[in-house]
Amino acid sequence: MTTLIIDRRGSVPVPASPLPAMVDPFGRAISYLRVSVTDRCDFRCTYCMAEQMTFLPRKELLTLEELERLCSAFVARGVRKLRLTGGEPLMRRNVMMLVRAMGAHVQAGRLEELTLTTNGSQLTRFADELAECGVRRINVSLDTLKPDLFRTITRRGDLGPVLEGIRAAQAAGIRVKINAVALKGINDAEIPDMLRWAHREGMDLTLIETMPLGETGEDRTEHYMPLSEMRARLAERFTLIEDTYRTGGPARYLRVAETGGRLGLITPMTHNFCESCNRVRLTCTGTLYMCLGQEDAADLRAVLRATPDDAALHAAIDEAILRKPKGHDFVIDRAHRPAVSRHMSVTGG
Repeated sequence: MTTLIIDRRGSVPVPASPLPAMVDPFGRAISYLRVSVTDRCDFRCTYCMAEQMTFLPRKELLTLEELERLCSAFVARGVRKLRLTGGEPLMRRNVMMLVRAMGAHVQAGRLEELTLTTNGSQLTRFADELAECGVRRINVSLDTLKPDLFRTITRRGDLGPVLEGIRAAQAAGIRVKINAVALKGINDAEIPDMLRWAHREGMDLTLIETMPLGETGEDRTEHYMPLSEMRARLAERFTLIEDTYRTGGPARYLRVAETGGRLGLITPMTHNFCESCNRVRLTCTGTLYMCLGQEDAADLRAVLRATPDDAALHAAIDEAILRKPKGHDFVIDRAHRPAVSRHMSVTGG
């Protein structure tokens, strides 16, 4: 059962008494929830989506009020970090209503951090409001600083508004981290320059191995780059020092002596990070994925809509967490088949 606390940011369900934390069968406490608020995006990045995408009918999406209720239920169960993703989360109409509600959890101390992963195209419009809601740190997905290559990778995006959005976020007091997918033969030669640029602008850079999720119309084997290879290349130009810094996500960090900044590495293919996984992923339809690289999921929408009492919802969450696997089964398939059929935009990476 929940009580309802009202403040100027809106109504936020809060448990009347403490609820047990979520612990999976391998003893890992689940404290990080990633929420894909929409599968839609204004870009069509070659490693993420097909050029001609069929998006979910709007009627299948949870309302923002339903997303708020679900997120609040997870906060009540021990989630301390919540990341809003997409698609492009800032394309969801009235999404700031949800951001404000989750910001109330931060303000009350129930949530340690509210963050966002974005392509940056809408940041100029929303940066100030995000900061007002308690967002202190965001990730911006950006794979190149070359306008023509940016349009090729995104199939339609313009680099200028993204760079303006990054500056707007920084001006609003939000710390920005750049996420770049390393693509062999496409942007790999540019990564040293991107590293220097990011650190010069006060941003960390995290490199990510491409993941085999969904058909994109591209041959992933041709452009897949192991980050072990990229790290070796960078080590020829920079002094890379192991760093114990962590953000709660899967990245492992190095300090770059020449720039003073950090370099993160996310390596789902060459060295998975499953042993310490503390994450689950919620889609905009109310589907809970316990692992990014597995298809097993739980339908929380049906439970959510069946009753206003959260007891059944918490029971469904418990059942799902007990099915969380030890790890994923990612592999780059020479037959070009994705390891998982759903696109990255469904679960937000």
